[in-house]
Parts: sequence; C-alpha cells; structure tokens
Amino acid sequence: MARGGINKAVVQKARQALLAKGINPSIDAVRVELGNTGSKTTISRYLKELEASSPAVAPVRERLGDVLSGTVQALLDQLMEEGQEAVSEAAAAFALERTTLESQILTLASELEKIERQSATQHAALEVQSTELATTQSSLQAELTRNAGLSQRCSDLEALVVEKDKHIQSLEEKHVQARGALEHYREAAKEQRDQDHRRHESQLHEIQVEQRKLRETIAVKQDESTRLNRDNERLLGEARQHAKYLHTQEALVQSLNNQVETLRQGESKTAGVAEHLNEQISALREEVKALYKAAAVAELREQETVARITSLQNENEQLLHAQVVEPTPEEGSEASLQLGTQ
Repeated sequence: MARGGINKAVVQKARQALLAKGINPSIDAVRVELGNTGSKTTISRYLKELEASSPAVAPVRERLGDVLSGTVQALLDQLMEEGQEAVSEAAAAFALERTTLESQILTLASELEKIERQSATQHAALEVQSTELATTQSSLQAELTRNAGLSQRCSDLEALVVEKDKHIQSLEEKHVQARGALEHYREAAKEQRDQDHRRHESQLHEIQVEQRKLRETIAVKQDESTRLNRDNERLLGEARQHAKYLHTQEALVQSLNNQVETLRQGESKTAGVAEHLNEQISALREEVKALYKAAAVAELREQETVARITSLQNENEQLLHAQVVEPTPEEGSEASLQLGTQ
C-alpha cells in the first residue's frame, strides 16, 4: 500500500526526470528520486503502467544495434549499481543521522521535561517567595508604623522629661527659697531672743521685788528645772537626729537628682523612672519640710527651755544672793541649811 503523497503522477514526474538525466528509471532510482519514500511495489506498479502507456520507447530500442544496446545496458547496469551503492551509503548515512537525531530528540525531550519540571519548581518557589515578599512587606509596613509610634512616644517622653526638668528646677528654686526663709526665720528668732534678753534684764529689778515669793517655789522650780533639763537633752537629741536625718535626706535628694540627670540620657525607661523619682523627691521634700518644721519647733522649744532654765538659775542665784545679803533669822538658817546641803 502506497504511503501518503506517493501516486502515479509523482512517480511519472520522477521517471521523466531520470530519463532527462539519462538514467534508467528503475525502481530504486525512482525511489531515490522521490527521496527514499514510497514502497517498491507501488513504484513498480506505477512504472509498469507508465511503460505500458508509452510504447514509443520500444521501437527506438529495437532500432539500436545489439552492440550499442549491450553497451548502453552495461553502462546502465554499472550506473545503477554505482547509484545503488551511493543510494545505500546515503540511506545508511541517513539512517545513522536519523538515529542520531532521534536520540538527540529524545535527549532534548528529556531535558525539556526536566527544564519544565525545574520551571514548575521555580515557579512554585517564585510564588512562595512572592507570598513571603508580600508578608515581609506587610511586616515592614507594620514595623514602620510601630517605629513611627515609638518615635512619637519618644518625642512625647522627651517633652515629658523637659517638663519634669522644669518642674524639678521649680522645686529646687522653691527649696532654695524655703532654705532662705528658714535662715531668715532663724535670724528673726535670734533677734527676738536678743530682744527677750534685753527685756529680761529690764525685768530683773521687778523680779527682785518678788524674790520672797519665789523662795517658796525654789524647790518646785528646781524640780521643774531638772525635768526641763531632761526635756532639753531629749529635745537636743531629737534635734540632732532631725538634723542628721535632714542632711541624709538632702544627700538622698542630691543622689536622686544625679540619678534623674543620668536617667535623662536613657529613652527607654525615662518616663516611669522619672515619675517614680519625682514622687520620691516630692515625698522626701515633704519630709524635709516636715523635718524643717519639726526642727524649728524643737529649736523654739529648746530656746524656750534654755531661757526658762537660765531665768530659773538667775532667779535661784538672785534669791540665794538676796538671802545672803539680807538674811532674817529664819531666812539665814534656811540659807545656811541650803548651802550646807549644796
């Protein structure tokens, strides 16, 4: 059965081409002329039909001589043999080339399949990377938003620190003013004490008039003086403790101020620590104020106690001196008795 594209017209065209070249249109020659396509049976059948339809060739051959016919036939046979060899070599080369090409096609197909698999893998990886990139971009955007929030928060904290610094400076100014007021109060108290001393000297003459009455209360006053001495010692101890505690609190305030100054350089814990330290500073300053008040009260009480002790001692000495200067018989015996006991 003829292959696709092989028909009588094609075979006739190949036969005429061979005749034009002076080549015997044999089955193999026609097949080679057709490009090694078509079955030999089909080509033989078409050649017989074409030879039968062209009877003019036979009379020409019959008119040739036997020698010429033999020579031509020998040449044709030799030509056919050589052509057949060339055709066989070409067919073998074609078959080898075809095998090589088919092997290359298989190799290329395998490589193409491998490349397609790699492409699919790379495409999947690209999709994964695209997803990761989208996630990363989303995370980056969130991080940028978070950084913007942190920057705003840092700015707010810096503003708060500046405000706290101003508040601390204001407190320090108030503290300085309070210390100035305390110094002024001490000076005023000293002046008042001097005025009281001068007034006491002016009242000394009046006290001499009342010395007889005071002699009766000497014992009571001495007991009171003893008690006041104990109170004075206790108040002096408390005043020293308050002063020592005041100095400790001032050192602590200075230390806290140094800590606040150090904490200004850090941004992460500024707000909480500064607020805590400010609360401590406020509490300590309240305590300092209370201690100042307590110290002032203790100082006033000390001054009053010293004044009363001094007054009592002066009165006692004056009474004793008056008893020595103007002794009555009873007073002289009492003064002698008191001097003897002392």
